Amino acid sequence: MSSSIAQQPLIKVVNLSWQVKGKVILQQLSFSLNKRQILGVIGPNGAGKTSLLRCLLNQQNDFSGDVYFKNKKLCHYSAKQVAKSFAVVTQKATPIFALSVFDVVRMGLLPHKGLFSLDNDYDRHQIELALDKVGLMPSIYSPYHVLSGGEQQRVLIARALVQKAEILILDEPTNHLDVYYQHQILQLVNSLGITVIMTVHDLNLAAQYCDRLLLLNHGKLISNDVPKNVLTSQALTDVFGLFCHQDTDPITQTPRVSFYLKKPQATAENMSMVK
Repeated sequence: MSSSIAQQPLIKVVNLSWQVKGKVILQQLSFSLNKRQILGVIGPNGAGKTSLLRCLLNQQNDFSGDVYFKNKKLCHYSAKQVAKSFAVVTQKATPIFALSVFDVVRMGLLPHKGLFSLDNDYDRHQIELALDKVGLMPSIYSPYHVLSGGEQQRVLIARALVQKAEILILDEPTNHLDVYYQHQILQLVNSLGITVIMTVHDLNLAAQYCDRLLLLNHGKLISNDVPKNVLTSQALTDVFGLFCHQDTDPITQTPRVSFYLKKPQATAENMSMVK
């Protein structure tokens, strides 16, 4: 995993809150992230994970609190500056029907050059390299819309790689991928050497590939720490409503969690396992 750098945080969030028609979406979230750290945002459905990403990208202007990027309020950056600094991969991309895989990945160059600028050899090499990293070089000229959901997700990650942003934001990047590509993509993300913020559904993947985790529930920050300290049996039992047990994966030596339903014959002895 990437190591923390003793310096000013690259991203700092202070008392971030957001309400929609009186409903609390996010409530006084505060945290910071250094360069080259990988932050996983976890929690049940409706916890506020994707909403937090939207606020970090300036896609919402009605929240309270502050988001700082390089010690400057994010709202003071232009849209073009944000586009250069942040690369985004969402679960549901805008439909792209007429473009090839190459064309979609090439869109990662747009914040740095004009729409009709000619590609040079370096540009093409970066596109090919990104597609090779996500395992889709053989599909470089295929129509984007004929690819499977998982393949489309990998194309969008390749586009983000070409963009060369300082911060990569991913919303459930492994949702539509099989097990092999889940690990391939997260190993790739881990090797990029840039700051990453991603929502993660699979807690064991989060533990294996993230430096830090934010655990959210009902818009509140429950825990912000290294994976072992966030993925405690008691905290996860409280948040997810299922009994949970944490141990250590014998291969990766990272925290591993298991969930199970409460059984009618549960006794005080076996319930103590979740402590």
